[in-house]
Amino acid sequence: MEDGAQGRGMTRLGVLKVVVASGTNLAIRDFTSSDPYVVVRLADKHAKTKVINSCLNPVWNEEMVFSIEEPVGIIKFEVFDRDRFKSDDKMGHAFLDLQPVAGAAKLRRALKLTAGETKLRKVAPSADNCLLSDSFVTYADGEIVLDSRLRLREVESGELFVIIKWIEADAK
Repeated sequence: MEDGAQGRGMTRLGVLKVVVASGTNLAIRDFTSSDPYVVVRLADKHAKTKVINSCLNPVWNEEMVFSIEEPVGIIKFEVFDRDRFKSDDKMGHAFLDLQPVAGAAKLRRALKLTAGETKLRKVAPSADNCLLSDSFVTYADGEIVLDSRLRLREVESGELFVIIKWIEADAK
């Protein structure tokens, strides 16, 4: 427990890899475009992507790694427009409840899956997420994976495509 989770009475469940792949049809915050970046928040941890200048359909393909401890919560994505001379403009936010991914990890253990690729669970759009359409939690190559297309909230337009990969602490 190198991150001190043990001392706080929490169990380290594994590692969450979050790939912020791309954005689509993001809102214009400068004259004709925006300079977007994404801040990813999980509990008290956060990371951010690089800024893509003058782009409403950016491709980041950036992977961020978070240590996962109990209890598993919600992961948040906040999109901003980088401004040089004033504070950055908000371009919407989205979130996902990680409980379906955690549940799929338990199911993988119960089924004793160690190889191959298996769909473990369907996640439908709901009040607990910002999904645009049904997504599937899949087990492949030792990882629990959820590909998600998220609709940004509190903004006139925009979507994010993110990939959540859960690697369990006991997975070998």
